[in-house]
Amino acid sequence: MKIVLKFAILILSAGLLCSPAIAADNTGPVHSNVTPGTYAVLSNGFSIRHLHRDVIGDTTRLYPTADSQSYVDVPTSSIVRFEQEEVSPALPKAAPEIAPSKSLRETVEEASARERIDPDFVASVIHAESGGNARAVSPKGARGLMQLMPGTAAKLGVRDSFDPAANVDGGTRYLRQLLEQYHGDAVRALAAYNAGPQRVDQYRGVPPYRETRAYVARIIRDYNKKKTAQNPALARK
Repeated sequence: MKIVLKFAILILSAGLLCSPAIAADNTGPVHSNVTPGTYAVLSNGFSIRHLHRDVIGDTTRLYPTADSQSYVDVPTSSIVRFEQEEVSPALPKAAPEIAPSKSLRETVEEASARERIDPDFVASVIHAESGGNARAVSPKGARGLMQLMPGTAAKLGVRDSFDPAANVDGGTRYLRQLLEQYHGDAVRALAAYNAGPQRVDQYRGVPPYRETRAYVARIIRDYNKKKTAQNPALARK
């Protein structure tokens, strides 16, 4: 059975989409200049990164890019607070590079085909985890393209986390397990991949960790970017 990805909170990935224009009153929208890298924290626990925002009646329009052509409309009442983005940590340090026997794309497509998961989804996870560096090592000890912790790798039967094929195979199988556990809910599966299933179960959703929320949003945004590039009609919906 092929996993169907479900995104419970679509506004997380709506930065590439445009909502219908909203008519303002005679005074026009109230514009607020926001320092780049600000998060709008919502009452449902999610957060949306944006560069600036407009308040239009009962709606707040968030602009994830500087050109103001893409935006996300959310009810102002659903915004709990705004938080400035912290400096993102550097990508994990890398061990000496080893030339792979096949391309990363081929590796991802093969693993995704076995687990019946969209390869673009797996590729977005890899991009967020390691930036495509097969020799990446995180400060906590996670290794390889999909940043497998030693214990997780052992459970998945991955002997060498620096082997791109083995790492992607194990990481993709783990993603499949999480997607099945959360009935195709990609948001919860991604949160569990980052923070652990026990935390997702404890909070009954994405845990209140800024790192995890940003991680989930970043992957969904990257995944949707891939999809809208493949099918521009999606961006016009």
